[in-house]
Amino acid sequence: MSKKVEILNQKIAEAHLGGGQVRIDKQHKKGKLTARERIHFLMDEGSFEEIGMLVTHRTTDFGMEDQQFYGDGVVTGYGTINGRLVYVFAQDFTVFGGALSETHAEKICKIMDTAMKVGAPVIGLNDSGGARIQEGVRSLGGYADIFYRNVMASGVVPQISAIMGPCAGGAVYSPAMTDFTIMVENTSYMFVTGPNVVKTVTNEEVTSEELGGASAHSTKSGVTHLTAGNDIDCIEKIKALLSYMPQNCEDTPTRLPYEMGDEIREELENIIPESSNQPYDMRDMIEGITDKETFFEIHKNYAENIVVGFARLAGRSIGIVANQPMCLAGVLDVESSKKAARFTRFCDCFNIPLLVLVDVPGFLPGTNQEWNGIITNGAKLLYALSEATVPRISVITRKAYGGAYDVMNSKHIGADMNFAYPNAEIAVMGAKGASEIIFRKEIKAAEDPDAELSAKEKEYAEKFANPYRAAQRGFIDEVILPKNTRRKLIKAFASLENKSVTLPKKKHGNIPL
Repeated sequence: MSKKVEILNQKIAEAHLGGGQVRIDKQHKKGKLTARERIHFLMDEGSFEEIGMLVTHRTTDFGMEDQQFYGDGVVTGYGTINGRLVYVFAQDFTVFGGALSETHAEKICKIMDTAMKVGAPVIGLNDSGGARIQEGVRSLGGYADIFYRNVMASGVVPQISAIMGPCAGGAVYSPAMTDFTIMVENTSYMFVTGPNVVKTVTNEEVTSEELGGASAHSTKSGVTHLTAGNDIDCIEKIKALLSYMPQNCEDTPTRLPYEMGDEIREELENIIPESSNQPYDMRDMIEGITDKETFFEIHKNYAENIVVGFARLAGRSIGIVANQPMCLAGVLDVESSKKAARFTRFCDCFNIPLLVLVDVPGFLPGTNQEWNGIITNGAKLLYALSEATVPRISVITRKAYGGAYDVMNSKHIGADMNFAYPNAEIAVMGAKGASEIIFRKEIKAAEDPDAELSAKEKEYAEKFANPYRAAQRGFIDEVILPKNTRRKLIKAFASLENKSVTLPKKKHGNIPL
């Protein structure tokens, strides 16, 4: 028996060494942790249980039968993060550059299948050079097997992808179909075709970092939701992100203990300027409304005219969608509509109530917007909010003009509670623009057209640029003071805790993609 134990221990030691100490040292020199080190820092101490440690590839072509490594380039298993069960895979760049083989894919698929059966989140730590070329179509089939499971798991269990090294070619589509993607600055990149192919086809000179680095994807494409300074920072952000989510679609997010006070926040009275044309930072409103230091922003540097993220309100996890007057006056455009729609659908998948803070002058005009599909992209957000069955509450902090009023979680598309501040302006358009259209003849005939326009603008504003017409019709449930916002929202969300909605029978809707 002792001999057999010795053989087992030897195999375990070989598996733990991955591609060998030389390659581990190279990984460290790049500022990257190994797959096992990443799992060590991610999981609760001693909780990780590995599955498939002794798996090896089956390839005999191109001399591959002489290159066998236990685990075959990916560490898979389960354990806990802050006491919660999760399933995880971490690609091992020290083994064949983390290249995906048939057996490598089978290991990943096995933990995804199990995670769905038991209802636990899946976390993927990606660090791979792509498909294992020596295996040909078997490697490609392995990718497709994973893609299929990403789709089947979507909306069933949360899926988080961390890009902690290269992720190129077909490999990028798995993270793209997960709920959230985090990239490590300067050591990770994602692209369908690399710089060499780009140069050959388009004659563009571009580096890997410029083409698909963390900065490019967090600001230009929106492919990544978060960036991290290094591997440890990335792991900590995974843990923080996970804390706002439930285990699965039939669960609710963990609520932290909270003792109610008076909940009045006087500082909220001083954030919104007197002038409706002066910007302010909506993040100041969010910080004043939510539990202190709980706001976890998503897509911070992408489509900055809208702010989305998670926070806690009286210990309860909520999702926030908010116009940002500091950028483009908070208008809705192609990118911000997509950003908010995607976030809204995630929250609805996993029973996270939604708070929508509205200060929107409308949709961004222009040929660029029209030619890039503002109609169908704006409809994405309209569709996402209309479809959402979680508790939904809106607060109109200042402007709510035109079709954007409808889109931003209005009562008409199923919002549960709608509040507005006394200074809120709810109308088809701003007073000046409306007056120029409605009173065009009177203004043109006046001795002093400018003075007449000013008078008509004031007249229109008094009639329509306020929340009271909407309140009279029941489109606004209550006009509240900013300082009372937090208290009102805590009570409103509590009242909606057992909300139940039955949707029309159908296979699924057809969101305007």
